[in-house]
Amino acid sequence: MDFIDIESTPEEVEGKVKQSLRFKTGKFVWRIRFSAPLDPASVNNENLFVTDMSDNKLKTAIHYNSETQEIEIEPLEAYARDSSYNLNVSKDVRSVGGQTLKSAVKLQFKV
Repeated sequence: MDFIDIESTPEEVEGKVKQSLRFKTGKFVWRIRFSAPLDPASVNNENLFVTDMSDNKLKTAIHYNSETQEIEIEPLEAYARDSSYNLNVSKDVRSVGGQTLKSAVKLQFKV
């Protein structure tokens, strides 16, 4: 059973978005795994953020685990039920070696 509806994904991440929620909550944490170690200075609220459909940024906490190469985006306020949002990852997220994403990622979801 899916707890969120993925409404649209860019072609390059199609099939890579998975749900593994144990219980339904309006404050679930997004986890994004990268294939290379990231430059911690590029892991911030300017490069990774969630917006509502009016492009207003939600308050989030960003955490980076260098051992798993995983970023967590945690909302500081609950998502509204039956509302759509966008998870945004800019091209400015870069690896330790300075490599950036080929394109920004915008994933639309609905709680």
